[in-house]
Amino acid sequence: MNQRRRSAAASDELDGGEDIPMQNLNADRRHSAALSMSSTLSTDTPLMATVVDLDNATATQPNGRTEALNPLDNAFKKKYAANVVSNNKYNVFTFLPLVLFEQFKFFFNLYFLLVALSQFVPQLRIGYLLTYVGPLVFVLAVTMAKEWHDDHARRRRDRDANSQKYQRLTPPGGSSAVQVVASAKIRVGDLILIEKNQRVPADVVLLRTTESSGACFVRTDQLDGETDWKLRVAVAPTQKLPDTAALFALHGTVYADAPHKDIYDFCGTLHIDNVAVPLGVENTLWANTTLASGSAVGYVIYTGRDTRAAMNTGRAKTKVGILDTEVNRLSKILFAVTLALSLAMVALDGFKAAWHVTLFRFLILFSSIIPISLRVNLDMGKTVYSLGIERDAAIAGSVVRNSMIPEELGRVSYCLTDKTGTLTCNEMELRRVHMGVMAYTRETSDEVARHVAHAVNSGPDRDGGRAPLHHGARARRDMPQRVFDMVESLALCHNVTPAEDAAAHGPNTRMAYQASSPDEVAIVQWTELVGVVLCERTLTTMTLRLANNSDLIYGILHVFPFTSESKRMGVVVQSPMGEIYFIAKGADSVMAPIVQFNDWLDEECGNMARDGLRTLVVARKRLTRDAYARFDAAYQRAKLSVVGRAAAMRDVVADYLENDLELLGVTGVEDRLQDNVRATLELLGNAGIKVWMLTGDKVETATCVAVSSRLVRRDQLIHVIQGLRAPHEAGDALETLRTLPDCCLVIDGDSLQVMLDFFRDEFVALAAQLSAAVCCRCSPTQKADIVRLIQRFTRKRVLAVGDGGNDVSMIQAADVGVGLVGKEGKQASLAADFSVLQFSFLARLLLWHGRNSYKRSAKLAQFVIHRGLIISIMQVVFSALFYFAPIALFQGMLLVGYTTVYTMAPVFSLVLDRDVSEDIALLYPELYADLTKGRSLSYKTFFTWLLISIYQGGALMLIAAWLFDTEFIHVVSIAFTGLVLNELLMVALEIRTWHRWMAWSILGSLAIYVASIWVLPAYFDPKFILSTAFVWKTVVITAVSSVPLYIIKLLRRIYAPPAYAKLA
Repeated sequence: MNQRRRSAAASDELDGGEDIPMQNLNADRRHSAALSMSSTLSTDTPLMATVVDLDNATATQPNGRTEALNPLDNAFKKKYAANVVSNNKYNVFTFLPLVLFEQFKFFFNLYFLLVALSQFVPQLRIGYLLTYVGPLVFVLAVTMAKEWHDDHARRRRDRDANSQKYQRLTPPGGSSAVQVVASAKIRVGDLILIEKNQRVPADVVLLRTTESSGACFVRTDQLDGETDWKLRVAVAPTQKLPDTAALFALHGTVYADAPHKDIYDFCGTLHIDNVAVPLGVENTLWANTTLASGSAVGYVIYTGRDTRAAMNTGRAKTKVGILDTEVNRLSKILFAVTLALSLAMVALDGFKAAWHVTLFRFLILFSSIIPISLRVNLDMGKTVYSLGIERDAAIAGSVVRNSMIPEELGRVSYCLTDKTGTLTCNEMELRRVHMGVMAYTRETSDEVARHVAHAVNSGPDRDGGRAPLHHGARARRDMPQRVFDMVESLALCHNVTPAEDAAAHGPNTRMAYQASSPDEVAIVQWTELVGVVLCERTLTTMTLRLANNSDLIYGILHVFPFTSESKRMGVVVQSPMGEIYFIAKGADSVMAPIVQFNDWLDEECGNMARDGLRTLVVARKRLTRDAYARFDAAYQRAKLSVVGRAAAMRDVVADYLENDLELLGVTGVEDRLQDNVRATLELLGNAGIKVWMLTGDKVETATCVAVSSRLVRRDQLIHVIQGLRAPHEAGDALETLRTLPDCCLVIDGDSLQVMLDFFRDEFVALAAQLSAAVCCRCSPTQKADIVRLIQRFTRKRVLAVGDGGNDVSMIQAADVGVGLVGKEGKQASLAADFSVLQFSFLARLLLWHGRNSYKRSAKLAQFVIHRGLIISIMQVVFSALFYFAPIALFQGMLLVGYTTVYTMAPVFSLVLDRDVSEDIALLYPELYADLTKGRSLSYKTFFTWLLISIYQGGALMLIAAWLFDTEFIHVVSIAFTGLVLNELLMVALEIRTWHRWMAWSILGSLAIYVASIWVLPAYFDPKFILSTAFVWKTVVITAVSSVPLYIIKLLRRIYAPPAYAKLA
C-alpha cells in the first residue's frame, strides 16, 4: 500500500518535473528540453527515465569522465579524489608555519620579535632578556594552543563523517554480496546500497530503487536549504532488471560531465548494449542529501572534493576583526613615533661616534610605546565577552565558536539571512479561505466542517457516499454545497501522497503526508481538519474519506504540475459518478485571465498578500465526454511532436482547458515565522543595518515572507526583477532601479547572474544603497558571492545567518557568521562563528553584546597604548635630562611589574564597563548606528590619547625632577610612584558603570604596590617614601597630571555629551 502511494506521488512529480531553479542559460535550456520529454503523464505512461537509441552515441563534452559500469580492473578508481571530508585548516607539517605566519603578519608581533632577537646582541641588550622574550613567547603559546584546539575539534568532526558505514555491492562467485565499508573508502565506480534516512556519501547515479516505479524521494536541506522532498528517478534499463544481482551481468559505460558547482544541472549518459540512456539531475543523488523513502542502489560518479556539496562549501578561513586591523594600523604609527623620538635623541646628541648603535638602543628603550601586552589584553577581553554571550540567560543555548571576533558584532552594516528555517519555521498553515461572499479563517474551521458535513449528509447517495462534482448551475447551489466544492477541489488538486496506511490512521491523529512543497501539505491538512481526508493515492486514483467514513475514489486522468513559468498546476479527474472536471490552482496573476468575470478576486488577493499570506486561486471547469476526448486526442498528438513538444502541450492545455473556469475561491497559506522575527527585523532596521534575504525559494514565496516578516515596510514599494536573459534587459532593469531609491528589490537567481556577469559594479552600487533586498533561487555559491561583493564594494562589515548546509559557504565568507540550530541539522551551526537557537537572538547579540564588546575593546586598547606611551615619554624626558644617554629609567621588576601586577588588573577591569544599560541599548537601537562608523577607536581618539600621554608623561617627570632637585637620587622611586598612582586614577575616572571587581582591582593593585616597597629594597627606600615631604609632593605631581584632564572631560560631558549620555 505504501509502495503504491509513493509511486503515485512520484508520478505527480515526474509529470512535469519539480520546480527546479536554474543558475544559467544553458541549464534553463536543458530544463526546457527535459520538460518536453516528460512534462505530463497520462495513466498509461510508465514511470521511467526516457531511453533513447543513440546508436552508440558518444559524449563529446570536454573534460568529462567515462568509466565502465562493471570494471574488471579497479585501478582507474585511484585517479579520482578520495571520498574524504576535510575541513581542518592545518596538518602536522603546516601547523607551525601557518600559525606563525598568521601571527607575524601583524606588525607589532613582528616588531617585538625583532626587539626580542636584538637582546641576544650584547651591544644592544638593555635590562633582562626575559623582559622582552617572555611576553612574546606567552602570546604565541596562547594563540597556538587555541588554534590547535579549534582545529582538533574540526578534525574530530571530519573523522566521524568519514567513518560512517555504508554497504558496497560486490560480485563474489557470480552472485552479489554486500561489503560494509567506511565512507572514506568509497571510490568512483563503486555500486553502493543506500537505506532510508541514510546520508548519501558521494554523488551517485540512481540505478535501482525498491519502488517498482523507480522513484524515490530525497531531502536536500543540507544542500540547498529547502526541506521539501525532491523526486529522483532510477535509470529505466537498470530498474527493469529482476534483482540487484543482475546489475553485475551488464556491460557498458557511464559518462558524467566534469565536476562543477551547479547542483541543479547534470549531463551524463549510460551506454548499455549499443543503447544510450541520457542522464539528468533527476537520475542523481548528490552527497549530503538524505534518502527519504525506500532504499536505492547507486553508481558513484563523484567523490570527495569533486562532489557538488564539497564544491559549494568554501574552506574555513581565519577571520580577523576590523578592530585588530585598526590596532595593527595604529601600531605602525606608534613605531613611527618611536623612530622619530630615537632619531631626535641621537640628533640632539650630535650624531656622535657609533650613533647607529645608540639609535638601536633608543629604539629598544622606547619599545614600550608599542605594548606587546595589548594583544594579550585584547585576547583575554575577547574571552570574557564570549563567556558573557554564552552565559546570557536571555539567549540561552548560544555558543561562541570563534572567540577572536566578538567586537565584529558591534560593527555590522549588512545582515544577509536565509529564509527557510531561519526567518520561518518551515511550518505551513492555511490561514484563510475566501469564496467571494464569505470568508473563513483558521479559527472558524469548525463552521467549514459543519457546511461540509451538511453537504455530505444531504447528498443523493447517503449510503455509498455522495456523488460530488455532479451539481447543477452555480446559482442553484446552497452555501454548504459551495463550501464543499471548494474543499473537495483543494483535496484533489495537488501532488501530495499519504505517507502512512489509512487503516493505521486513528480517529484522533492527523494523517502524515509527503510532497515536494510544504504549502501543498498545509492545504491537504486543512481539508482533513474540515472533514475531507486524502487517505490513498496511486498512479491512477485518489481516495477521499469523508466525515461519515465513506470513501470516494476519483480517477486521475492528467496532472499538470506547477512550474516557475506557468505558476499554476492543474488536474483532470473523473468523479465516482463519471463526471470529468479540470481543477486548477495558481497565482492570481495567471489565474485571473482564465476565470469567469468577478469583482472581488484582485482585492482579496491584495489583502492576503499585504498580510504576508501566499495566495492560491482555485477554479474548475466541467468537461463533457466529447470535450475531454477532443482534448485528449490533441494532447496525445502534441506529446508526439519532435520539435517544440513542451510548447505544443502547453498550447493544447490553454486552448481546451484553461478558459472560462468557474472561480471557487482563494486560499491564504502562512509560512509561520519564528518567534519575534518582526520585532527583530525592525530593531535591526532602526539600528541602520540593511537586511538582505537570500533564499533558494520561488519569487512569490520569498516576497510573501518578506512582507509578513516586515522586512518590507508597509509603505515601501516592492520592485521585482526576474526572467532576465540578455544584457540589454539587465541594462533596462538597472535604469528602472535607479529611479526607485527607497524600494525593496526582489530578484531571482538567473537575473542576478546576468547582472553580475555584465553590470557587476553598477548593480552592487545600487543594491547596496537599498534598505532591504530579496534574492531568490540562489545557489550556495551565489550566496557566498553576494557576501564577497558587498564586502568588496562597500568596505562594510557583513553578517550572514543561516541554518542549513547550503548556508555554510555564505557563513564562512561573511565577516561574522551566525548559525541556527534547527530542523536542518547543525552543519551551519558548527561552521559558524556564533551559534544561536533562533533568529530573534540576533538583536541582543548585536545591540547589546556587540556594543559592549566593541566599546570595551576600544577603551581597553586605548588605555594599554596610553600605558606604554606615558612610560616612554618619561624615558624620553629622563634621557634628555641625562645628556641623551640611552640609559633605562625603570629596569627589571619595575618595568615588568608596571604592566602586570601594578596596573594590569585595573586596566583589564574596563572589560566590565558599560556606557548604557541593557534596556536603553535595546530600546534605542539607533545608538548602534554610531558604532558602525568606528569612532570609538579612530585616528582622532588615538591622537587625543597620544597628546594626553605626552602631557602626563612630561608633567610627571619634569615636576618630579623639579620638586626633588635636592634629592635626585630618589627620582626613580618618585617618578614611578606618581606613574602608578596616575594610571590607577585615570582608570577610575574613565569608568562609567562601576562593578565590584573594578573597585577591588584598583584597591588591590594599590595595596600590592605599597607592599612591594618593602619587598624591593633595591628600588625603594622605605624611610624616604614614608616622609611627609614625599607624600604631599607625590600628591601634587599626581594631581597636576590628572586633575586638568578630569576638568576638561567634565566640561565636555556638560556641554557636548555623546548621544548615549543623554539617554543614560
